[in-house]
Amino acid sequence: MAKLLKRYLKPFWLSVVFALLLLFGQAFSDLSLPTYMSDIVNVGIQQGGIAESTPKAISAKAFSFIKIFMTNEEKESIDKSYTLHSVNDVGTDHDRYVKQYPLLKTEDIYILNNHITSNIMEKLDRSFSVATWTFLYTMEAMQNQENLSAQTENHAASSGISNIDFEELYLLQPTIESMSDSVVIEARIKANQTQDSMLTQSATILNGNFYRELGIDTTNIQTNYILIAGVKMLALSLAGGIASILVALLSSRIAAGVARNLRSDVFRKVTVFSNNEFDEFTTSSLITRTTNDITQIQMLLIMGVRLICYTPVMATGGITMAIVSSPSMSWIIALACGLLFLLIGIIFVLAMPKFKIMQKLIDRLNLVARENLNGMTVIRAFGTEDFEKKRFDKANMDVSKTQLFINRVMVFLMPAMMFIMNTISLLVVWVGSHQVETSGLQVGDMMAFMQYSMQIIISFLMLSLVFILVPRAAVSAARIWKVLKKDPSIQDPTNPVHFNPEMRGIVEFRNVSFRYAGADENVLSNITFTAKPGQTTAFIGSTGSGKSTLVNLIPRFYDASEGEILVDGINIKNVTQHELHDKIGYVPQKGILLSGTIASNLRYGAENASIQDLQLAANIAQASDFISKKEDGFNSPIAEGGTNVSGGQRQRLSIARALTKKPEIFIFDDSFSALDFKTDAALRKSLKEHINNATVLIVAQRISTIMNAEQIIVLDEGKIVGKGTHEELLKNCNTYYEIASSQLSKEELEHA
Repeated sequence: MAKLLKRYLKPFWLSVVFALLLLFGQAFSDLSLPTYMSDIVNVGIQQGGIAESTPKAISAKAFSFIKIFMTNEEKESIDKSYTLHSVNDVGTDHDRYVKQYPLLKTEDIYILNNHITSNIMEKLDRSFSVATWTFLYTMEAMQNQENLSAQTENHAASSGISNIDFEELYLLQPTIESMSDSVVIEARIKANQTQDSMLTQSATILNGNFYRELGIDTTNIQTNYILIAGVKMLALSLAGGIASILVALLSSRIAAGVARNLRSDVFRKVTVFSNNEFDEFTTSSLITRTTNDITQIQMLLIMGVRLICYTPVMATGGITMAIVSSPSMSWIIALACGLLFLLIGIIFVLAMPKFKIMQKLIDRLNLVARENLNGMTVIRAFGTEDFEKKRFDKANMDVSKTQLFINRVMVFLMPAMMFIMNTISLLVVWVGSHQVETSGLQVGDMMAFMQYSMQIIISFLMLSLVFILVPRAAVSAARIWKVLKKDPSIQDPTNPVHFNPEMRGIVEFRNVSFRYAGADENVLSNITFTAKPGQTTAFIGSTGSGKSTLVNLIPRFYDASEGEILVDGINIKNVTQHELHDKIGYVPQKGILLSGTIASNLRYGAENASIQDLQLAANIAQASDFISKKEDGFNSPIAEGGTNVSGGQRQRLSIARALTKKPEIFIFDDSFSALDFKTDAALRKSLKEHINNATVLIVAQRISTIMNAEQIIVLDEGKIVGKGTHEELLKNCNTYYEIASSQLSKEELEHA
């Protein structure tokens, strides 16, 4: 399948690349949404919309207080990063800062310098985060001291920092500064052991208190943060939706284009097949390969461009993002992936063998249906409707049972996936809630982890659909590829020669023998004769003697196994098939007409033929009478296969089609069998009058059809047992005499 797709996707490589880029964009959008949702919960709700641990501005008192819990290096760093602004300052910047930070009217504040590098900002965030928890653990240690005043217990507890009275807290600064350094050092060690997410969250909450002290409306900050995050989510969702629509459009166009090209190539390949290839590939199988098999490839491409490319990105990205958001719960992802792989593996093992035989069963169903439709008259005539119904029911039930088995297996997939999904959700909530309770995880991170878990499971669910499409499409691709890679056994020569325009219609067999592929014996042996223009060469013999096979060698429907066949002195293997067929007007045993009109069928070999040419051909073929009786004449419609005309009419129209072409060689392969004796005689007489310059080869079962031929060749078991005129063969060939005596009266034989 890889070779076939590589070959037929090549013209659409630009669309494929664009679709892949869109899929990556959609995957990025889908994977980003849980992160924004987590930010809304963690930052927008829990942290009041404040995302940074480092305050943009802080009062001088708070600045001095928080530095108690920092190292000397950190103190030096923040001193360099902030600029003191006094209430006594003047200027435009001061007025702007007063409006932005109302506390500046009465107290000095520190404002973060502009153009702080990202590296320094990361260090500042870490310093403020660790200092926040150092402060909390220090307060906890102070609570445990018996001499701690009631004032301390009321405003500084380690359980929360969302509502701190800074004025009362600042009164404790001398007490804290007088404490043993070991207390603060121990608190700092504990702070460094706290999870990063909790450090950040607590620091931002304290940061919110710093902002409120400055007189900033933190409610407005929270509202703006949630609105901006929501707008970003909407924009990402819209972008993902547009990408999804464009991918669907591109994949449909790619799939339709590939299917169109495949159908075209398969049809072109079939048109150059010889009868040997048609013996290998049955008609029903070729129909299935051109329709159902290509449809399977088309369905795979429609779904596959999205599923095969998108779901691995989503699954991989989901796993990565889930682990990043909560490493402590990564084992849940591993458990989910293990269960999913096990489930898909079981289903794949059960369903795969059935996919491989599905297309063969459809071949069989098409074969039975085609035979029933084509042979309905025979079926009714023999009263075997019940037998054929049972035969069709068996083929139909074989397909249905296999399809039902596959469907039952695949139907089990959805509830199993949903069970795993819901179980994983419960497990995430159970484990995550305990970690939230112990401050090991934030609520938003738990929600994001749950979303990523769902994305992973849904990705695997979508990926499982690939296991439905790929096996069957792989079988179909192999069947199509087998047709496309099949080299016709009859090929045009590399350096063809051309017929001599001065020679017209001489057919010569030189020691020709033929056997069918895989056969042990020759069908024809050592056939030698010459058919000349202006003469009729007829072939007669018992059923199975090789008459039709012999004339089918001339247009190279089969190639002779031994010997040479020459037309106008040139071996037919040395000219192109097109040039050879231009010389031949072929009328098969079974008159085959194509859907259209009488005129379109007669012009099939000569599209520029005039209406006069059609009328002449119809007159010679004795078809004018029934054509003139039709309301639309030559424009009368012909149904598929010519089912709306009788067998004799169909045969006469086939003869008229060959006559319209005006070839140099006519081959009538038992083409008069459906004609009555009167029409047969009139047609042969008309042929003699109007195509007396052409070479005529007739295969016949009736003596009356060929008795006036200049050369009659009698075949028996693939060998020539007689050659001559009617009169000569009656005298010299026992086989011919036996055939003639079975059809002619004694008087007719004696008269001959």
